[in-house]
Amino acid sequence: MDLAIHATFLPQDNPDAALAFYRDTLGFQVRNDVGYQGMRWITVGPAAQPEINIVLYPPGADPGVTDDERRTISEMMAKGTYASVVLAVADVDACFERLQARDAEVAQEPTDQPYGVRDCAFRDPAGNMVRIQQKSRV
Repeated sequence: MDLAIHATFLPQDNPDAALAFYRDTLGFQVRNDVGYQGMRWITVGPAAQPEINIVLYPPGADPGVTDDERRTISEMMAKGTYASVVLAVADVDACFERLQARDAEVAQEPTDQPYGVRDCAFRDPAGNMVRIQQKSRV
């Protein structure tokens, strides 16, 4: 079987702020921006990986989600515990400096983790954790 990652989903509660972060701060390409009934789904991804997509979606859009669940999702998003993505870069320190200079919300400065990676972390406008790891030099 030859499976590949095509898309992953991250919630967003402010499509314009999400678009600015993923496009302008991280430098991702916008692949799709679809509106429906006052909501927006925005698909972004790295230019060098056109087959990989991050869909920024309104978390309450699923009709099976109750009002209590929507409140819980909003609370978890605000704490940064609802969703996350891990990205990789050749030089995590340089990436950190660039993103910090663009006023991205720092969650963790570059750190050598005990499990063998060097990484840093930011929060996107919805509160999602965006971890960035140093690529292995294998």
